[in-house]
Amino acid sequence: MKFFNFCQIGVPLISFALLGWIAPRANAALLVGSYNNNSVLRYEEKTGEFIDEFVPNGSGGLQGTTGLTIGPDNNLYVSSILNGSIQRYDGKTGNFISTFVPSGSGGLDAPEDLVFGPDGNLYVTSINSRTSNSVLRYNGQTGAFIDTFVPSSSGGLTAPFGLSFGSDNNLYVSSVLTDNILRYNGQTGAFIDTFATEAKGSEPGGLTFGADGNLYVANFVSNNISRFNGKTGAFIDTFIPAGSGGLNDPLKPVFGPDGNLYVSGLNSNNVLRYDGKTGAFIDTFIPAGRGGLNGAGFLAFTEDNTIIPEPRMTLAVLAFGATLGASKLLSRKQKSKILLG
Repeated sequence: MKFFNFCQIGVPLISFALLGWIAPRANAALLVGSYNNNSVLRYEEKTGEFIDEFVPNGSGGLQGTTGLTIGPDNNLYVSSILNGSIQRYDGKTGNFISTFVPSGSGGLDAPEDLVFGPDGNLYVTSINSRTSNSVLRYNGQTGAFIDTFVPSSSGGLTAPFGLSFGSDNNLYVSSVLTDNILRYNGQTGAFIDTFATEAKGSEPGGLTFGADGNLYVANFVSNNISRFNGKTGAFIDTFIPAGSGGLNDPLKPVFGPDGNLYVSGLNSNNVLRYDGKTGAFIDTFIPAGRGGLNGAGFLAFTEDNTIIPEPRMTLAVLAFGATLGASKLLSRKQKSKILLG
């Protein structure tokens, strides 16, 4: 009986261990906005190899690719700066779904960055200094205009560029022409304070909060990345020094699945990778022009949950069937011996 139990249970388990049951795993891809050819390109997230033109040139009327964000519905939302609209694309295929925010809706003019807030709605910076210096809010499901969340010039806001919600659920916005990072109440849009200040003429752009809770800011003119205390706004350091690795006109730093920091260079047409803890240059993750990249813009990592069977898994399944069949055969022989005495 002990031999019979081992055959039923032990042999399959040993086969699984030897052959290796490989569970399906999700792979991420890096999406890069290609400003000058009105598209979004997709790259392999570990090697930086070009995969495909995820959103083709001009798809859905895309003109001037700027901000990228993955929505709660796992679809891709893209700022189309030259026609003042927000486009929505299928998060798995890149196929055009709809013009989520029509041109000029709520006064939208030259949209730059965009983000979904804790309330599930979409927040967009409207940067045209002649007509709009505000943050607009849209219904996160329909794209309908809700309100001007942060009015023009509130707290000194001038040419808003990047925006991000912090762990305190408040909204942080870069004011390009005043070199400030401003903080607003995440529920009402009321101005709270000037959270951080960059060196004069730095022109702060894209913002991101790191896993350490600190705020990282891309400075377009000074070609560096600053780090500020995420709670107090106190300057910590220049996390990535000017020109490190050839950094040229950085737009928005983004932390990848590997914990490292990725930064695009608008005029150098590449994506650089830096150590997420020290800021040290690692490599040119996407070389200039790879895949037709022209005007490297905003970045977004996306999860691909497609399950791809692996050979080792197939072998494990076959081994399981074989060992299970063998255990049944052995059990029958054992029973025959018992019955025959």
